[in-house]
Amino acid sequence: MGANDLAVNLPDTNAFAATVSRALDPLIGQIDRDGLYPGGALRALGEQGAYRHHLASQRPDGQCDIVGAVDAMTAIGRSCGSSAFMAWCQDACAWYVEQGRSEALRQTVLPGLASGAILGGTGMSNPMKYFASIERIALQGKRVPGGWRVSGHLPWVSNLGPGHVFGTAFSPLDAAGQPPAGAGQEVMALMHCDWPGLTLSPVPPFLAMDGTGTYALQFDEVFVPDDHVLADPIGPWLRRIRNGFVLMQVGIGAGIIEGCLGLMRDANLRLGHVNVFLEDGPDAIEDELGSLRERVTRLAPGVLDPSDGQFADVLTTRLMTSELTLRATQSTMLHTGAMGYALASPAQRRLREGYFVAIVTPAIKHLRKEIDRLMSAGTR
Repeated sequence: MGANDLAVNLPDTNAFAATVSRALDPLIGQIDRDGLYPGGALRALGEQGAYRHHLASQRPDGQCDIVGAVDAMTAIGRSCGSSAFMAWCQDACAWYVEQGRSEALRQTVLPGLASGAILGGTGMSNPMKYFASIERIALQGKRVPGGWRVSGHLPWVSNLGPGHVFGTAFSPLDAAGQPPAGAGQEVMALMHCDWPGLTLSPVPPFLAMDGTGTYALQFDEVFVPDDHVLADPIGPWLRRIRNGFVLMQVGIGAGIIEGCLGLMRDANLRLGHVNVFLEDGPDAIEDELGSLRERVTRLAPGVLDPSDGQFADVLTTRLMTSELTLRATQSTMLHTGAMGYALASPAQRRLREGYFVAIVTPAIKHLRKEIDRLMSAGTR
């Protein structure tokens, strides 16, 4: 199936909903309790167009539809928060390639990422924290003929496995082995999990999200060819991609919230007479979710705007998503009552998924730190 055969708004079609129901829903228990990585379901969702909405080069109308990407993620997250997160990883990886400088990757890898034939992750948690002065950058690269030799360690990168790809950044070392002075001179590249010198190690079990193909990565002089470099230096490229990176994450939280709305309303069929005394009922949460969607729609046309003002608005929207997700998941537990405390209850699964939305990069504290920095700079 080619790009011209795909509808533009697939999340609203019966075909997409049927694929979620058929390929993903039966696996939710195994994903959550057993850490199953649902690679087949992720590929099936890609075949239905889940990952191409924001990729102008992979759409018949040549437009970047961030709202469509968020809607697709929401439809997945309504069923499974872990899978919505992996859809975001896939979208982010493809976003890096489309916005990067490598025409070779746009020709050879991007179509596969858009269709789900190639699955990919985003190793940008550490670099994003580095640019926010939270962590040191973890990877270093030495220039060699035809590319770079990269070494270092990334503790958590998701949506990985054999044959997968991921994007990450490293600090270029000079001839004396010294990094550049100041952030923004780093190099961004697309990596392959199967490259020699790259070791993927399982991570300890999480509270939730074990079925996300998450590994610790050890780089030992991994050769990165020049045609896999997406940006050098990273600074201008990062300002171009950062809005999309952050704004698309709204879909993870929105999907979990929509799942919670259904659980709260089901609980109210039995317990509505007492649940009316709880805060954050389903109608109020739904209204706030609608306002959040309106913000995404308003911000989406400026997704490539490199200004700090636009980025501050995007960060605020992402912060609102985390806060609303926490409120919705907690309220779902309280609405459900003792039945929600059972190990197999979807209510407690949603609670654990909700905490992930609040701590995944950019976490709530990271978001507040960056918003404060941008607002302070704007008042000088």
